Amino acid sequence: MIEALLSERMHRVVLLLPVLTTLCAVFFCTQLFTRYRQKGGGLHLMWWGIGMATYGVGTFTEAFTSIAGWNPVIFRLWYIAGAFLGGYPLAQGTIYLLMKRRFAHISAIVACAFIAVGSLFVLLTPLNAAVAETHRLSGQVIEWSWIRLLSPFINLYSVVFLVGGAIVSALRFRRSPTLRHRYIGNILIAIGAILPGIGGAMTRAGYVEALYITELTGLILIYAGYRFNISGRAPKSALAAASVPA
Repeated sequence: MIEALLSERMHRVVLLLPVLTTLCAVFFCTQLFTRYRQKGGGLHLMWWGIGMATYGVGTFTEAFTSIAGWNPVIFRLWYIAGAFLGGYPLAQGTIYLLMKRRFAHISAIVACAFIAVGSLFVLLTPLNAAVAETHRLSGQVIEWSWIRLLSPFINLYSVVFLVGGAIVSALRFRRSPTLRHRYIGNILIAIGAILPGIGGAMTRAGYVEALYITELTGLILIYAGYRFNISGRAPKSALAAASVPA
């Protein structure tokens, strides 16, 4: 009896984690756009700021559902923000930071077109409210089930460029003592970026709570990595050797 009660309370606590995650995302988003303004631009910072905004929108919909219950409009917003926009803007920002501008522009156009089409399908699909759970979200309510086959493509794109970009940056910085903080920072970002993807995969198996945990943990690690990366300004000679902008 006591164990069942504790288990139920823990379950309720997990369902409320998106509230905390949303607040963290808003704080991080504010910092990114503040840095964007202070530096007078930087498309990578703009995309990262957008990424934190969409991350926060996704967790807000989860928080809303946990508190107020299932809502079809909130569900559609959740699916677009989470399945299509979860890590994409962060990955696009990494592309703008590390790769040639032409490739960054073309990849952004193609990916945004794909997301726009997928989002339109999410807005148009009928929903089976009969299988919806009161206080948690699941893609099982989508009647056009083939829509769920679209998200892995954009998720793979996000993982390759966000996680891959962080790993490449970490490898470039690992040999320079003056850039040790950036080596650590990019390792943390890579780990943090992987976690929500793992949670998303578990969501498809019915374990939605795992996503709530990995979203918060991943965001904390990404923010910690970001703080490590900007914690000290290395000499220009060291940055040039690493071939990565400050």
